[in-house]
Amino acid sequence: MVEDKSRNKKYVVRLTEEEREHLRGLLQTGKRSAQTVTRARILLKADQSPAGDGWSDGRIAEALDCSLTCVGLVRQQLVEQGFEATLTRKKREHPGVPRIFDGEKEAKLIALACSAPPEGHVRWTLKLLEEKVVELHIVERASDNTIGRTLKKTF
Repeated sequence: MVEDKSRNKKYVVRLTEEEREHLRGLLQTGKRSAQTVTRARILLKADQSPAGDGWSDGRIAEALDCSLTCVGLVRQQLVEQGFEATLTRKKREHPGVPRIFDGEKEAKLIALACSAPPEGHVRWTLKLLEEKVVELHIVERASDNTIGRTLKKTF
């Protein structure tokens, strides 16, 4: 059994009847992410209100096959950020990789792709477009894959 130190919990879970019903509903209906299901189960098991199970962190971790840290973080998030924040994923403020083609650069790429191809070529290829956008200083660098994805959503 996993060691448990639940006697003096800093983050105590006490759910209202509406919250418990909401969590049970999440578990019984529809498709949910594994993270949401696990968090809902943790909250139901950790609930120390009169209607709750009041399980220890060690027992919850063992039953749900997750870590003690995971259980502790769910408790902490509920107390500090609230019920809804615990069940929903936080949206990223910024995308992981900034877009190479913004609206203006994308328009220049489209205009280039619609123009006549270079001499000696029947049509624009992604490789030719890749070389030309760098040559014309539209972007510093771009792969043919990026150019293909950008054009695909347009055409």
